[in-house]
Amino acid sequence: MTNATMAAMNNDLSALDAARLLGVSLPTLYSYVSRGLLASVSNGESRRKRYPQEDVLRLAARKNDAKRGGQTAVAAMHWGLPVLETQISHILDGRLLYRGCDATVLARHATLETAAGLLWDDNASAYFQQDAPALPPGLPSAPDAPQLARAMLAMAMLTTADMPHPLQSGPALMRILAAALLQTAPSALPLHQHLAQAWQADAEQAQLLRATLVLLADHELNASTFAVRCVASTGASLPAALGAGLAALSGDKHGGGSAAARRMLTAALAAPDARTAIATFYTAIAPEFAGFGHPLYPNGDPRAAYLLGILSAMSQGYPQLGAILAACTTASDLLKVKPNADLALAAMELAFGWPEGAGMSVFALARSAGWIAHAAEQAASGALIRPRARYIGRHQRT
Repeated sequence: MTNATMAAMNNDLSALDAARLLGVSLPTLYSYVSRGLLASVSNGESRRKRYPQEDVLRLAARKNDAKRGGQTAVAAMHWGLPVLETQISHILDGRLLYRGCDATVLARHATLETAAGLLWDDNASAYFQQDAPALPPGLPSAPDAPQLARAMLAMAMLTTADMPHPLQSGPALMRILAAALLQTAPSALPLHQHLAQAWQADAEQAQLLRATLVLLADHELNASTFAVRCVASTGASLPAALGAGLAALSGDKHGGGSAAARRMLTAALAAPDARTAIATFYTAIAPEFAGFGHPLYPNGDPRAAYLLGILSAMSQGYPQLGAILAACTTASDLLKVKPNADLALAAMELAFGWPEGAGMSVFALARSAGWIAHAAEQAASGALIRPRARYIGRHQRT
């Protein structure tokens, strides 16, 4: 058996395993194949068929949807089975793929603009060849608002504006979002250069920003993306949908992860015993909400591995970076969990003296590319997202 065949089989299920996952008998499984609901493949050495794991999971999700509730549907909403179909991105075997392209490979050379075009329509059009847009007129009157609040305000001001097709208006909205986050005028510069200019980052840091933006551009059906799709499904405007994404991102269990990781690193660097400070910190907050672990990456977040690798290579030129990375290693060893992307954001924010909250700004700007892709895909489907609830309260009160 070749290595390629073995690799393919690792992602395929036996008939018995597929039937168990679907909760059906073997004859019913075979009927799914005959009706075209499920594909089967030969393992090349026997007559026994195998079933692609993703196809089985997709069919299981459809079956769960048909049940209109129940524990299996509840499990699907908590890091479980897929609940929406998309062509934009997915996570497979520990890799993040944008329309089938590995995000860590793209991060070697691509810009956020390139990644956005890939996510939007496989780079069928050159969307970012536009002049810098104008800020909403009232936005400069809120100079003291936090970055994310200014971004939400900007989207709220544009909610009723006459916008063209989502993909045509996407570049302008991303540049307005960048300007709101950075408290600058909109720019036609590549977005990573706009960030670098605002934070006085050198060329090496600018390249790190470029890679980070690409790696965070989309992440399948996370909480903020689901919020965006729900709002887009109602026929609301693209700025309204992006505003929903920003609101979801503001939560401590989503976009707040880099701020929490920064607090951990700051405490570790200031303490006489970093290990004790780290252990104390994680008694009050779950590691996955402060830089460590991810349910979809049991073997480690590839985005974090990529970015921390770059930071390690840069450590000779930035004295504090070595101490920060040592604290990251200590925390990982103590928790026995690998880092996630939030830790990388916190590390670079601290090491390079970027403004507090810079990690959240990078995250929001990067993810806006994916939100626009998902909003456009949901709008094109014409479907309203309206799941049913499983009622567990009191019945028939008089």
